[in-house]
Amino acid sequence: MTQINVSEVSSVQLRQLKPRFSSRFKEFFVRHLQVFFYSLGLLSRAPFATLMTASALGIALALPAGLYVILDHASQLSGDINSINQISLFMKKGISEKSIQQIQKKLEAYPEIAQVKHVNREAALQEFQDNSGFGEALKALNDNPLPDLLIVSPSMTHNDPQQINILLNDLKTIKQVDLVQLDIQWLQRLYAILHIGQRGVLIIGSLLALGVLLIVGNTIRLAIENRRSEIVVMKLIGATDSFIRRPFLYTGFWYGLLGSLIAILLVNISLIIINDPLAHLSSLYESNLFSLKLMGIKISATLLLSGCLLGLMGARIAVGKHLKEIEPK
Repeated sequence: MTQINVSEVSSVQLRQLKPRFSSRFKEFFVRHLQVFFYSLGLLSRAPFATLMTASALGIALALPAGLYVILDHASQLSGDINSINQISLFMKKGISEKSIQQIQKKLEAYPEIAQVKHVNREAALQEFQDNSGFGEALKALNDNPLPDLLIVSPSMTHNDPQQINILLNDLKTIKQVDLVQLDIQWLQRLYAILHIGQRGVLIIGSLLALGVLLIVGNTIRLAIENRRSEIVVMKLIGATDSFIRRPFLYTGFWYGLLGSLIAILLVNISLIIINDPLAHLSSLYESNLFSLKLMGIKISATLLLSGCLLGLMGARIAVGKHLKEIEPK
């Protein structure tokens, strides 16, 4: 009696299944590739209608994207955000240079602090003489009235108003410090404005994303109605719902992609148009910090992905609802 080796049978079966799996995967890929370009060909047959729909999607996507880019640069309106967060420690008179250096090293070890800069009283007096316009009057003074100064810059991970307020209270407990100064109210107002802007962009973006879904869904619904007789015939000869659904899903993908590309183009053109007046305004304040840059790769990729997903979702919702209503009688 012949003994059958299980491992040999398994290897033979695997070798037989491998080409079958490979051919099915190849067939699946080819079909999707055909439908992918077939749906693009359908859109190219009506270029004006396609451009109108894609432009409407592009405008809807461009509004929240443009607001986000502007909000991302809004902190530059008041200059460098790190300079706003700087805390000034005015030391008591009579403190030795060595003691100030020890306090500086101690503060630099704080995880909440990124940098501590020491401005000695002589340098502060010289700067005040150069910039105040009272240089001759200050020379008449017998003693330097200015104290030593430590400028504390909080780290980027501890730069919100609540954390800075906690750090401010800790710095006030240092005995050698005479005065701790920071315009915390201005900082709180700035972050409150930015927070409101972020919420506004989120709300507007959500509403316009819903608008994109409705536009794509209505466009796909009209496409389904125009091909109703063709869909009925396809169902009569045994076509599955997934087969019929596939071209409409790719159509939604193309609409989302084209709309995203138009949105990127509109946002960049708008930034270029308003950048020159903003640069002129910034120069009037003797500052070159505020300028609008074009959309980066990360934001552009996110916008492209969001547009394609919204297009697919809108098409999927429309096809799922209206395809069930079309049945052969």
